[in-house]
Amino acid sequence: MEKVIGVRFRNAGKIYYFSPGKLYIPKGKHVIVETARGVEYGYVVVGTKEVEEKRIIQPLKPVLRVATAEDDAREAGNREKEKEAFRICLEKIKKHKLEMKLIQAEYTFDNNKVLFYFTADGRIDFRELVKDLASVFKTRIELRQIGVRDETKIIGGIGICGRSLCCHTHLSEFIPVSIKMAKEQNLSLNPTKISGVCGRLMCCLKHEQETYEELNSRLPNPGDHVTTGDGLKGEVQSVNVLRQKVKVIVTLDGDEKEIREYKVEELKFRPRRKKEKGDISDKELKKLEALERREGKSKLDDN
Repeated sequence: MEKVIGVRFRNAGKIYYFSPGKLYIPKGKHVIVETARGVEYGYVVVGTKEVEEKRIIQPLKPVLRVATAEDDAREAGNREKEKEAFRICLEKIKKHKLEMKLIQAEYTFDNNKVLFYFTADGRIDFRELVKDLASVFKTRIELRQIGVRDETKIIGGIGICGRSLCCHTHLSEFIPVSIKMAKEQNLSLNPTKISGVCGRLMCCLKHEQETYEELNSRLPNPGDHVTTGDGLKGEVQSVNVLRQKVKVIVTLDGDEKEIREYKVEELKFRPRRKKEKGDISDKELKKLEALERREGKSKLDDN
């Protein structure tokens, strides 16, 4: 067994693990650690705990120290310097007439590097911009192009549910989501209703997917033929996934038809079939597939 702590370097960012050595570091403390970017200031989200060595990705870097008041003050100073760096970079972008949108400026804790995150429609030749910024800040400059999901994660906002965005508050990594999830949950396939602030499929589609898969597996599809507990045969008109109830058009004596509601346990039917594309046009399907487009790994976490 080996002791580890989990550290984040940005709000809702990826968790990285370090060795606390002989120190006991509880959750909520700030620590100074060495990463691929240099010396960094991080927030402990997983306090000291023991894990099996085979579960650890080696090499496990040590914690340099628990952050002091001086470290806290330096980190606060860096946050202020970032505001000025952001303003200067905006001016330089206008000067070089580059088609790019600046999202965030970030100093490493040791001021060894200044990172500028931006979005753009295509590739940008920013070599002259980097030279210009280096002459101002007298340190290493890195410009990093990010996708719309990373942009939304940094900026934040309010979702259609009225709550703060999941990616900005608690999702440390982007979860793969698909149109199939929206279909499984009987959601409207209108792109404006199932896309998030970033313009991609909403991450929250994943939250309840396993539950819907389990509940749907017990239900027939609309149009399926079933036999009811009272011996009647009928066709499924609609299903209520959460209540696990089914509305059936049953045939009574004299070919009279009536809609009745049954609990799924009261029905006999063949196992659920896979849903087809349905009445979605090819044009609508292409729009939905655009929402599903992958952007690869997040460009924000590289420690």
